[in-house]
Amino acid sequence: MKLKQFLTDHREKMQLIYGIFLIVLIPLLIAYNAITIIGRYNDNMDTTLQRETLSEGRSIYAFLQDYLDDTDMIQRKIEDLQDKNSAFEGIEVLMPEDGGYKIVASSEKDNIGKISKFYFYDIAWKQPDKDGLTTDSLKLSMDTDTEMTQATDAEERVWIVAMPMRDRNDTLKAILSVKVSSKIIDDLTSESQRESFIVLIITIIITIFFLLVTVKIWDYVLLYDKIKELDQLKDEFISIASHELRTPLTAIKGYTSIILEGTFGPITDKNMKQSLERVMSSSKKLEDLVEDLLNVSRLEQGRLTVEMTDLQLEPAIEEVVAQLSVTADEKNLKLTFEKPDQPLPLISADKDRLGQVLVNLIGNSIKYTEKGSVTVSTEVKDDEMRIKVNDTGIGISPEAQKRLFQKFYRVQTEKTEKIHGTGLGLWITKQIVELMNGHIYVDSIEGQGTQFMVTLKLSTMKKA
Repeated sequence: MKLKQFLTDHREKMQLIYGIFLIVLIPLLIAYNAITIIGRYNDNMDTTLQRETLSEGRSIYAFLQDYLDDTDMIQRKIEDLQDKNSAFEGIEVLMPEDGGYKIVASSEKDNIGKISKFYFYDIAWKQPDKDGLTTDSLKLSMDTDTEMTQATDAEERVWIVAMPMRDRNDTLKAILSVKVSSKIIDDLTSESQRESFIVLIITIIITIFFLLVTVKIWDYVLLYDKIKELDQLKDEFISIASHELRTPLTAIKGYTSIILEGTFGPITDKNMKQSLERVMSSSKKLEDLVEDLLNVSRLEQGRLTVEMTDLQLEPAIEEVVAQLSVTADEKNLKLTFEKPDQPLPLISADKDRLGQVLVNLIGNSIKYTEKGSVTVSTEVKDDEMRIKVNDTGIGISPEAQKRLFQKFYRVQTEKTEKIHGTGLGLWITKQIVELMNGHIYVDSIEGQGTQFMVTLKLSTMKKA
């Protein structure tokens, strides 16, 4: 528990340390792996070259074995071999003499007659027939003379094979020394190494950038967690504040209503009555705002639920139309419900939430309609009930329609500047409609009017 608490308290530092650890460790592992693979590849190439060089030496041995008593013939054969194969850097036949080995035939005529006391030949002299020693020039060390390295550039590597030579009578008579150039293979290997290291460096750079981005993403995750916590605190604050505001608001509305009704005596001062009416109007607006905030909090926290029942639509619409008729009359608007000739089939919805949706949509149309009418109609199509609210209001632009159901969004035009609103009504309406397994749509033309349409599922019962 202590460790868990420590990690929680120092989460940001631990994330940073972890990120730095990955940024260092992963590139090192990639580099180690690449270098190891390249090293193994080089070792394998060297083993292959060593075997091929030994095979070349055996072939030359078999070619020269019958002429060990004729050094002139051996010389001609060596020159012939050298001309035909440019990979041979040098071919020599040496015989024991004066405590060393005398070169009796060589692809380099200047070397004929020289005595070599190279320890490598001492070891080779003791090898079994048709076997020998193979090494590369970079690994050799000389005792007293350096003729082995003089034939090649200091930077050029050659493979050297030295093996004892026996005649047909199985008498040990000479040593065959063959030097084979590994320049082509070394060049290819070097090129491969360069390409591999370039790819390695690019991979490490990309990996580091990726890890840096990953560490940055961790920062975003931490930031997201903090924002989420703040958002939760905000929701809790809104919920608490809204609940706390409802009590004094109810008191303000109640006492204002009692005073306006004359319970405490008649109001003789006209200005006082107007002021009280404004207090009542402002209280209602504030009450609506508090209710919207509570609904937003409930929706975001998943606490707003619906109780789906089978209900008749016409009474619900008639009730809301009657409720909002006073507001429509104050603006000289015609608010009508085009009641169908035949009873509508039952729908599946939450009665209270459906009333809230209707109040929001019809009230919104009244609010944004300066003159003309607001009409509510219904239509049954397939297994859906369509509820349409049409108005002759100011309309909504295509750009604004795309954002209309976003939280806190309000259409900003000259005509809407003086119209009060929070931008929450349509967002709440959309959320409630979707909770009731329905959909909401808007179709509008600026200056001509707007139609909102809500679709809800029909009940399994066909008729009321």
